[in-house]
Amino acid sequence: MRILLIGGGGREAALAWKIVQSPLVDGLVVTHPNPGFPSDTVFAEGDAVTAARAYDVGLVVVGPEAPLADGLSDALRGAGFPVFAPSRSAAQLETSKEFAKAFMDRQGIPTAAWSSHEDADSAHAAITGACVVKADGLAAGKGVIVADSAREAHAAVDAMFDGAFGSAGHRVVIEERLTGPEVSFLALCDGKRAIPMLPCRDHKRRFDGDKGPNTGGMGAICPPPDVDQDLMDTVLRDVLQPTVDGMAAEGTPFRGVLYAGLMLTPEGPKVLEFNVRFGDPECQPLMMMLDEDIVPLMLECANGHLSRDRLLWRNGSACCVVMVSGGYPGAIDKGHAITGVRLPNRNQAAFYAGAKKSGTTVVNDGGRVLGVTAFGDNLEEASKLAYEYVDDIHFNTAEWRTDIGGGQ
Repeated sequence: MRILLIGGGGREAALAWKIVQSPLVDGLVVTHPNPGFPSDTVFAEGDAVTAARAYDVGLVVVGPEAPLADGLSDALRGAGFPVFAPSRSAAQLETSKEFAKAFMDRQGIPTAAWSSHEDADSAHAAITGACVVKADGLAAGKGVIVADSAREAHAAVDAMFDGAFGSAGHRVVIEERLTGPEVSFLALCDGKRAIPMLPCRDHKRRFDGDKGPNTGGMGAICPPPDVDQDLMDTVLRDVLQPTVDGMAAEGTPFRGVLYAGLMLTPEGPKVLEFNVRFGDPECQPLMMMLDEDIVPLMLECANGHLSRDRLLWRNGSACCVVMVSGGYPGAIDKGHAITGVRLPNRNQAAFYAGAKKSGTTVVNDGGRVLGVTAFGDNLEEASKLAYEYVDDIHFNTAEWRTDIGGGQ
């Protein structure tokens, strides 16, 4: 069976690495180049539906969120292809903060108090102190401002309505600021059931100690040591399965990956946001931890019939450290040769993200360049092995956080 993979970032590099390990797969076709894709991967130019037909694929896997917002999964399903991704309507859980918050209120899913605003004056009037200001639409993981004061919140509102996040900021959501550790819970969904994956913790802040601006993600661990089975059961019961049930009841059944970003508050877990695809960089350690073939699971989700309620995982931990170009998340310096990257193995992999081929050389070409991922018997060992690999990789201006999973 051939599989068509949409996307070319670090998440898709990890998915490609896992997909081609399946004995069911005899060919991988991709729509975007990535120097870390397997050497026999076929790059298909043109639109995805044409590519799916040309290569007679048996499954389409959509990695990033933007094609889902544009309705790509609907077009592919309409052309007769199984798709591991939600419909455009179901993807509103991520593509509209207002939709997601209203949905959670309707379904009784715990989340922060909120209000939605289409003009700056009403948004300013809703601010009474420290809060969270969110662009309603997709903003590449950067459209969330955690304001420590009313002054910061007012400045965030002005920036969003002035176009800092493009059309994503034409509507703004003001949220109560919750406190507690953050955890990412992902589940495979077939429209009726949610089967939880291992929890992860993403580190979005740019600098050590969770300081600085939000980014697309500076690293991730899987699983976090402070998350036990009782909490996992609670999240499945109170968040993941009710979301799948609610989407089905409202006529938008959810198939694919449901990602709930949670805050573990003193009152219990509350949803900060939903994503409707694998996180990046959470996907990288998840793929290293998954101890079974992912392709049958994707096919079952796409066809609406998951056959079981539990996944198989390796005993241990995985840690992903993201290497970025200097200046990220602002203006970056790119075009520098990357050296020291080895072929991935079961316990260590450097997944290319913002990189491209320049002749025979791979160069940095984006903010987040590599997701350096390692497995260990425990989190301390996984972190140590990840940072040892980071030390082997070089490109001019390379930077990274030093405290992911315990740090160097």
